[in-house]
Amino acid sequence: MPKIFQSAEQLTAAIGQPLGETEWLTVTQERVNLFADATDDHQWIHVDAVKAKDGPFGAPIAHGYLTLSLAARFLPQLIEVQMKMGVNYGCDKVRFPAPVKVGQRIRGKGEIVAVEQTKDGGVQSTLRLTVEIEGGAKPACIADTISRYYF
Repeated sequence: MPKIFQSAEQLTAAIGQPLGETEWLTVTQERVNLFADATDDHQWIHVDAVKAKDGPFGAPIAHGYLTLSLAARFLPQLIEVQMKMGVNYGCDKVRFPAPVKVGQRIRGKGEIVAVEQTKDGGVQSTLRLTVEIEGGAKPACIADTISRYYF
């Protein structure tokens, strides 16, 4: 269940507080292959299960950018901002500390790390999204996602 925010003040008050965790998602070979087709990135470590089994990770792995793109799935599970309009503004400091092997489960967790007023009357919020791998020692991805909201 996402945390609901109705104002800039509520977002600001939540800086540093955990937003919780999303549902687990199993990364399938089909999802990896579809991403490879969409991006024309067919590197064997992603799409050739036979060759990848003998590769450095022991299995095919998800593209790092596939993992990052799942922010679109995870963020609405973490946060709901009730506003007139909102836009994705970008990301800062994106890292991929650990690969996601096909068949592993991942989930997102979040924390608002900054909120500031914009010159055009909006509010810019930075949410740190951490994509965890079930049972993993390191996260798959850490990204500061930036959104602009207009109340």
